[in-house]
Amino acid sequence: MFEEFFGFATKPFGKTPDPSFLYESAQHQEALARLEYAVDEKELAVLVGEIGSGKTTLSRALIDRIGDARPVVLLINPRLTPNQLLRSIANGLGIKPAKLRSDLLDQIHAKLVELYESRREPVLIIDEAQLVPSKATFDEIRLLTNFQLDDQNLLSVLLIGQPELDWRLDRAAYAPLRQRIGMRYSLGPLALEETLCYIEHRLRIAGASRNPFSRSAMEQIHALSGGIPRLINTLATTALLDAFGDDAEVIEPPRIASAAREHRMEAPGTLS
Repeated sequence: MFEEFFGFATKPFGKTPDPSFLYESAQHQEALARLEYAVDEKELAVLVGEIGSGKTTLSRALIDRIGDARPVVLLINPRLTPNQLLRSIANGLGIKPAKLRSDLLDQIHAKLVELYESRREPVLIIDEAQLVPSKATFDEIRLLTNFQLDDQNLLSVLLIGQPELDWRLDRAAYAPLRQRIGMRYSLGPLALEETLCYIEHRLRIAGASRNPFSRSAMEQIHALSGGIPRLINTLATTALLDAFGDDAEVIEPPRIASAAREHRMEAPGTLS
């Protein structure tokens, strides 16, 4: 629709977690570096951030960087019982799961040793980990870190989720799991200058030869989005569509305010 009008090769503010559009702010660089370290050291790691802060995009960027060096098991719906979790991991590792839990654990352990011997230790990424339904499933995740040799683990486990995940792990009942965590990092919103750079970065990746947003419009986007990337994308896309409909080549603050009203953004960082 508006891509040709503005000279874009593709949509600059899409909703999918495309790692090619990742804007590496200082904190996103730090988060990605820590995740890579956790993978290299085969640690249990936790990454949290508000809805739309870029966690999933970071995980996809990490998967891209891992490439074919290690198998990656990605669980995007962690509402699983302990047995369902183990079966999902087995499936992700190419194992036909046994029915009995003890046999299933033996299968997974044998596969991990096989992968270790080929220097391809796998990575388990659990996205939306705040949705893990029970302590029993979290205990199963903890027990996965028992798959180890004398000097190292056989599996990296990355838990990615909203701040509720942090709150949950801080409870006394989760102390045994918390003590296994080797890396923990929280993503915050983008600052004003980061938001401006984020918008310009995505426009550049999309093939734009110019930025149709005035600085004041970008400042308005930051104020209304609270620096949350997903909300920035929503406001920017809606403003681009509105401008396209009016044949307007420059986007000013009133269009951003109109986009915010359309999406019920009643306060910074809020999307109803």
